[in-house]
Amino acid sequence: MSTEPPPGSGRPPEDDPFRKQPPPGEPGAGSGSPYDTPPQGGQQPPYGQQPPPYGGGDPYGGGPGDPLAGMPPLADSGRRTLARIIDMILVGIVVWLLTWAFNVHEYDVNADKVSYGKSFGQSLIAAVLYIGYDTFMISRSGQTLGKKWLHMRVANLDNGATPSVQTTLARSAVLWLPFAFCCACIWTAISGGWSFFDRPYKQGLHDKAAKTVVVSTN
Repeated sequence: MSTEPPPGSGRPPEDDPFRKQPPPGEPGAGSGSPYDTPPQGGQQPPYGQQPPPYGGGDPYGGGPGDPLAGMPPLADSGRRTLARIIDMILVGIVVWLLTWAFNVHEYDVNADKVSYGKSFGQSLIAAVLYIGYDTFMISRSGQTLGKKWLHMRVANLDNGATPSVQTTLARSAVLWLPFAFCCACIWTAISGGWSFFDRPYKQGLHDKAAKTVVVSTN
C-alpha cells in the first residue's frame, strides 16, 4: 500500500526537492528513530502528534525560530511585478481569443442588457482562466511561466515546499477574482504591490491569505 498522501491532501510530499531540510546535526536530521535527540527543548511531542515544522511553528501563530531559515532569498518585488505582467499578457491573449471565438466582448458603458451579459461573460472567462492557470502551474512546480523565466517560485512559508492545490487555489482566488470582476488595476496594484512594503516576508495580500512567500531560484 502506498504511503504517499492523496492528491490535494494539503501535505507536501516528503520527496519535494524544495522542502526545507534541517542541516546535519540539527534535530530532525537523523534517521527518525524515537531514540534520536528530542526536538526543541528536549521534549518529545505527545503521542500521535507531529513535531512542529523545522524553523519554528505556525508562521502567524508565534513560536521560536525563523520560518525563512534554510530557504533561498526572498524574490525582489520588482521582478515579481514583471513576472505577473508576463503571465497577465500570456493568459490575456487566450482570454481575448476565446471571447472573440464565442463572440463575447467587453463593451463601453451601455444600458443594453445584452452588452452587460457579454461583459460579465468575458469577466467570467478571464477569472476561470487566470485562477486555473495559477493553480495548475504553481501546485505542480511553484512556478508560473513568468516566474520560471525570471527565476523565482512560490513556497509554503512554514516548510519551503511547493504549495498544495488547496493552498494555491485560495491564493489564486484572492488575487484574480477581484481583478476579473470589479477592480482590475486597483486590486492588482494593492494585492501585488503590498509585497514592496511588507516586512519581513515581502508578501502580497494573496500570499498572506495562503501563508506563502516567493523566493529566488538563482
